[in-house]
Amino acid sequence: MKVTKEKAEENRQQVIETSSRLFREKGFDGVGVSTLMQAAGLTHGGFYKQFESKDDLIAKATKAALDQTSQRMASLIGEDRRASLEKAVGLYLSAQHRTGVADGCAFAALGPDVARHGPEARRVMQRGIKDQFTLLESLVKPEGEESSREEAIATMATMVGALVLARAVEDTTLSNEILEAAAHSILQK
Repeated sequence: MKVTKEKAEENRQQVIETSSRLFREKGFDGVGVSTLMQAAGLTHGGFYKQFESKDDLIAKATKAALDQTSQRMASLIGEDRRASLEKAVGLYLSAQHRTGVADGCAFAALGPDVARHGPEARRVMQRGIKDQFTLLESLVKPEGEESSREEAIATMATMVGALVLARAVEDTTLSNEILEAAAHSILQK
């Protein structure tokens, strides 16, 4: 049975979204093409009709994950810059976000894997990082100053690093301590 162009695109998007979640949860090398296709409800044979390679899918799934992260962060920004920063930090450095790897931050979940993969995934991640810096600049710039790129970079590095460390330890008390210390460090400025 022939698949319509619309259905083919719907299937392709389903594979990208499913892969985005599974890659964040298991890593790029922790899940194979057949598992990804099965999780998307499709057969393995259709993969190469939709993607050039697994690296092609990795780049597209990384972009989807970064888009989701950016949309989530952008939705937290309101008129009050300080309140927006507090809300963003509070949600990002929360126990819920720590345990929600599959739907959580693409930077924390995929950053280490992207560093070991092809140039396209790295370019996608780089664009996402730059976009996030721009978004954070609007939240962390001191009153009266035009820009605070350095502060935005430090804020993002602190948040992502803290989330990675909090997810890496087994001791919940230590994990919470990491998240709380990072939030305090960012918000005390």
